[in-house]
Amino acid sequence: MTTHLTPGQKAQLTADLEQRERALRAQLDFHLHGQSRVDYAADVLSQDNDDPAQRRSEQAVSAALGEQERAELDAVVQALSLARGGRYGLCQRCSADIPFERLRACPWALQCVPCASAA
Repeated sequence: MTTHLTPGQKAQLTADLEQRERALRAQLDFHLHGQSRVDYAADVLSQDNDDPAQRRSEQAVSAALGEQERAELDAVVQALSLARGGRYGLCQRCSADIPFERLRACPWALQCVPCASAA
């Protein structure tokens, strides 16, 4: 059974990816207060009014959120690049079609379920 994406499905998924990219960029900007990660970390460490343990905890949470968002953003950007290059919806490992249902759930999925499970 073939699961090739229709032009309408590709357009819908591409729009979802573009929307997610904007949301992730806004979240990262919010978490970093418009600063680079290095500047933000230095700013958090230099705050005198918090106790050091609280600062370390806040920095760890912020860093974890930022890294998770950055990893997802990288995957979204890669999926958008594939969409623009005509390879979106194909497993990056085995070249099989990725079902529309999987892409609706996770538009930045780059592998089919069997390959993702094997990895």
